[in-house]
Amino acid sequence: MGSQLSDRGSRARQASGGGYVSRTIVLAHQWTLAYQGRVWRPPTDVYETDDAMVVKIEIAGVSEEDFAITFSEGNLVVSGVRVDPAAKLGYHQMEISYGEFYTEVFVPLPVDVDCIEATYLNGFLHVTLPKRDRRSTNADDQCG
Repeated sequence: MGSQLSDRGSRARQASGGGYVSRTIVLAHQWTLAYQGRVWRPPTDVYETDDAMVVKIEIAGVSEEDFAITFSEGNLVVSGVRVDPAAKLGYHQMEISYGEFYTEVFVPLPVDVDCIEATYLNGFLHVTLPKRDRRSTNADDQCG
């Protein structure tokens, strides 16, 4: 029977701007081997409250030392790596992404950069970006 290579997933992800290449190799006897390129994007929610923009990112299994958060020129970037520590003979099903991840969120509102807060709990990273009052010019405003 031999093996067969399918590039369907690769073309779809490249066309969608996914930033990585994915291929599926179908081997004889119905075994499937799938692999992804370097970077994956974690599920990300962005919502607005009266006082802030909130970014919620699902990165379960990542240690706090293994990701970085930056905010510059209206862009919030969260990047890092999720390592799979378990040794495996092979996968029967693989849906959890491992390796380097990266997500970027544009924040269209003025933000009080000195008051940005991030918490990581139960696999979710919450980044709260307090809105800055456009009329305020007082540099001594306190985070509240």
